Amino acid sequence: MTRNAIGNYRWTICALLFFATTINYLDRQVLSLLAPMLSQEFGWSNTDYANIAAAFQFIYAISMLFAGRVVDRLGTRHSYQLAILVWSLGAVAHAYAITLGEAVNSVFATIGLAAVPVSVAGFIVARAILAIGEAGNFPAAIKATAEYFPKSERSFATGIFNSGANIGAILAPLTVPIMAVLWGWQSAFIWIGAIGLVWMVFWGVLFDEPARQRRLGKAELAYIQGDAGEEPQATPAPARKASWSELLRQRQTWAFTAGKFLTDGVWWFFLFWLPKYLSSTYHISATEMVLPLTVVYSMTMVGSIAGGWWPSVFIRRGDRPFDARMKAMLRIALIPLVVLLAQPLGAISYWLPVILIGIGASAHQAWSCNLFTTTSDLFPKHSVASVVGVGGLAGGIGAVLMTKLGGALFDHYGALGRIQTGYMIMFSICATAYLVAWGAIKLLVPAQEAPTLPTELANAG
Repeated sequence: MTRNAIGNYRWTICALLFFATTINYLDRQVLSLLAPMLSQEFGWSNTDYANIAAAFQFIYAISMLFAGRVVDRLGTRHSYQLAILVWSLGAVAHAYAITLGEAVNSVFATIGLAAVPVSVAGFIVARAILAIGEAGNFPAAIKATAEYFPKSERSFATGIFNSGANIGAILAPLTVPIMAVLWGWQSAFIWIGAIGLVWMVFWGVLFDEPARQRRLGKAELAYIQGDAGEEPQATPAPARKASWSELLRQRQTWAFTAGKFLTDGVWWFFLFWLPKYLSSTYHISATEMVLPLTVVYSMTMVGSIAGGWWPSVFIRRGDRPFDARMKAMLRIALIPLVVLLAQPLGAISYWLPVILIGIGASAHQAWSCNLFTTTSDLFPKHSVASVVGVGGLAGGIGAVLMTKLGGALFDHYGALGRIQTGYMIMFSICATAYLVAWGAIKLLVPAQEAPTLPTELANAG
């Protein structure tokens, strides 16, 4: 049977996930693009900015743990709508950061705590709301991918929707500085934040679980479920969700968790610090950095899609999905080593570190879509979002540590007039993190092996 005869509605779902992830990264990228402007307006140090960024990452990490459980409990349809509603409101809340900061200090005064800088407090509150909502994106998207795609296509589909992060990162520098200059920085948060509300309408109309999806033909449903040894069903099979204690006893959970902890911080570092790097090291203004940032995130889009496709080469040769992904991930883990050359070659032209960082960031996206997909290779569908949530918590903690380390190093070496040393240290960590992570995953799960979950769980995926 040809692919056209099977049907292609699953790719409509992939498109919805792509646009949601685009919006997700648009909303979180606004602050980093406006960081030079806001730092000057409010007198932020690198540590102040790091505290705001780290607050987002910490709340995001904690929320990821619970978001996975909420997604598994509420289902993909309703949990995704709830997530994007919350993060859209959080994005808009940044425009009212001063009001929020004054309210925080009022509460602090009431309970006898010392006041904190109003702008810092307000942005932390807004980032916290954004983080709680955005934590639902990847657990819901990975679960939707597990529901709508056979294992042979999941990493490719994940690579496609994950590339929405790069589109968001490209669109942000093309629009945010212009909005800020023309209408004030508050307008950028309001207009970008409102886009998510439009997506909610399309999701509500077009998404339902595959067994209840009227637009999904029987042939396509059979194709989706076929390579997992499943039979098409008129209604979803009941299955008990695995508890956290059951999941945490599995080596497969810890393999995914280790991979997230060791590498997520690299992406967050590039996302939050690249505009500051170009500004502090090369004195590039917000409008001048549009082209370099566009180049970097255009490269990462290619990396995400190509990385998702790469394991299919090994699957066609007979490897099991997880083993194929591990082969691809080892090769991907070697690519970020080029970032070691970013700082030494920066004296020639700032475009050299931009290109090298773009290569490293592309490798991260290729790595990420494969790492995410290992959860659906190893776990039943009813537990995928929960495992993603556990790993997301670890990834968020790793990102907080990277962000705080970066802020401390940049303030320390900046005061000595050698901020380049701080960036060299951070780039060295970014370059080598993936090889360390691959080794940890391989040690925990040498080859594809299902977790030892109760029978009714193991048979549910």
